[in-house]
Amino acid sequence: MQASIAPTIDLVAVKARQQATWASGDYSAVATLIVPVAERLLDLADVQAGARVLDVATGSGNAALAAARFGCEVTGTDYVESLLDRARERAEAERLLVEFVLGDAEEIEYPAGSFDAVVSVFGSMFAPDHRRTAAEMLRVTRPGGIVALASWTPDGFIGELFRTVGSFIPSPAGLEPPALWGTAAHLEEIFGAGLVWRHATETFTFRFASAEAFVEYFTTFYGPTLKAAETLGTRAVELESAIAELVRRWNRLGGDAAVAVPSTYLASVGVRT
Repeated sequence: MQASIAPTIDLVAVKARQQATWASGDYSAVATLIVPVAERLLDLADVQAGARVLDVATGSGNAALAAARFGCEVTGTDYVESLLDRARERAEAERLLVEFVLGDAEEIEYPAGSFDAVVSVFGSMFAPDHRRTAAEMLRVTRPGGIVALASWTPDGFIGELFRTVGSFIPSPAGLEPPALWGTAAHLEEIFGAGLVWRHATETFTFRFASAEAFVEYFTTFYGPTLKAAETLGTRAVELESAIAELVRRWNRLGGDAAVAVPSTYLASVGVRT
């Protein structure tokens, strides 16, 4: 019997598609909803005032701005310039000093040990090469510094949302799911022995006037669902119906009116050895 051969993944092409996806819609509209997650993570990590902080895959800057409010010296990087522009607008509005720089989570352009804390809130988990991203984040963290991550769990609502979208638009064969970052075992594998971890499962609740309002918001502003709907064309209504049913099933309020959807994420803080 001939042994099966794992497919070769063109990670460069995958990244290019991802970049286009996150540049579509307006992720900052979704990021606005989840601001409390960044505040909670920085507090759990006990990031100290004056610390040099790097926010990897910052998006529109939630974690970077949270760190700036903590009195830190902050840099935020992302590979979508339009999101960085939105982050800069937010920093200016709040009169916070943050440097936002175009950059790739898999190729962080800073010397080893440059930062006291390296953080990412629902950002680094989407990089296609998990191990390379982890290695880069670890490399730029000084000994004794921290890595702090918030990652959606595979068994929570967002993990199921990813699988629902994937049932219509499958990911490339062999690509590791982003939600693996929401498991302690995967983080400890990809970061290796360089960190001593503590993990906590946390919950953020999405609130909308209805399941349909959730679907409209996410297919308008959230790149992955927006692009999936565009790709499906006339079948987009099937995806929208499936997401609405998922929201109703997870809605802890019950009924057909307002929805409150608890979404679990893993808050992980690792100290670099």
